[in-house]
Amino acid sequence: MKLGIAGLGTVGVGVVKIIEKHGELLANRCGQTLEITAVSGRDKTKDRGVNLDGMTWYDNAVDMAADPNVEMVLELIGGSEGVAKDLCEAALSQGKPVVTANKALLAVHGTELARLAEDNNTSLAYEAAVAGGIPIVKAIREGLAGNVFSRVYGILNGTCNYILTEMEETGGDFGDILADAQKLGYAEADPSFDVDGVDAAHKLAILTSLAYGTPVDFDSVYIEGIREVSALDIAFAKEFGYRIKLLGVARHTDKGIEQRVHPCMVRCETPIASVSGVFNAVVAEGDFVDSTVYEGRGAGEGPTASAVLADVIDIAAGRISPTFGVPADKLVDLPKVAVEEHVGCYYVRLTVLDKPGVIADVSAVFRDEDVSIESLLQRGRSPGQEVSVVLTTHEVQEAALLKALKRIENFDHTVAAPRMIRIATL
Repeated sequence: MKLGIAGLGTVGVGVVKIIEKHGELLANRCGQTLEITAVSGRDKTKDRGVNLDGMTWYDNAVDMAADPNVEMVLELIGGSEGVAKDLCEAALSQGKPVVTANKALLAVHGTELARLAEDNNTSLAYEAAVAGGIPIVKAIREGLAGNVFSRVYGILNGTCNYILTEMEETGGDFGDILADAQKLGYAEADPSFDVDGVDAAHKLAILTSLAYGTPVDFDSVYIEGIREVSALDIAFAKEFGYRIKLLGVARHTDKGIEQRVHPCMVRCETPIASVSGVFNAVVAEGDFVDSTVYEGRGAGEGPTASAVLADVIDIAAGRISPTFGVPADKLVDLPKVAVEEHVGCYYVRLTVLDKPGVIADVSAVFRDEDVSIESLLQRGRSPGQEVSVVLTTHEVQEAALLKALKRIENFDHTVAAPRMIRIATL
């Protein structure tokens, strides 16, 4: 099987290394030798630490699709538009299978690319696009194919999980821990894609389609990052018996599909709470299998390249599955549930002036909006100064809580916008 690799960054080089090291093993596992015949990258002269001799170099990766000496294309460039999209379309149109690690491309164009693959009797595979080395795509599409999923959720971004873990362990604030993460290479110079939740949302959109047989709909994902999570919130969470994690949650309800990415408070004793550092974890809840948990490295050269090779081996061995578990024409549009319709428990932190009547006013607003307080905490007294009042609620519709918080924000004794974090029942 002759392979063309487009993109010779961390993952692309990792794929070359695995094929060099485990060539005979891979051949035994897929029934034929894997040979890299063509490559494309930004700089032909760069020393990448691997031997590219004998491989055809393409300055324009799209041209690789027409090479008769390339039977399978590995798209490891990234980005939802441009060369990556053009290459995938060109290869699939010619009936050549595509393996990609590109979550942004699949989140935005996954459904149309799946149709293109099927129309040309070929395969579009993407294990490496979600949760790095964790084989969650294969688990949901094949290993758990006999189940209807009530919920799929998880920690889908290692950068955010590292930052939140460090904030908890050191007591540091978001900005300081982010700067440290950038120095260590865990966060990009521009970390927005990660810390604002977009990366996790791309992955969640793919998992939602895979789990529920619905077209990929990234635009319907509610996205909230971790910039507003403070050391104070993490300390209070610990006091209540929780840890804060950025979770992606896909859930099938009577109203339709929920897709949301946001910080959550999770009970310390739950499996997802113990996932620390740069690790990812996904939990799939099926009606017959109950709850299954998958944990591992969500990024990096080795884990992601390992996932790419898993797809390459499947295709080379003739094991081809529909992109999202069912044929593209069987994907069904399901109603999308707005986050304001979510019903759950919440953590709320208010910053108010410490004076008589404040708690009574807050309680009155919550009563009027039918929000029931489960617990309330205020540490110390500072008459006339600002203090934090922290509370948790019983189950309530989010729209009602937001209405209450808006009223509280307008109080004269409120000195900062209320902070709300959803409590996950796992």
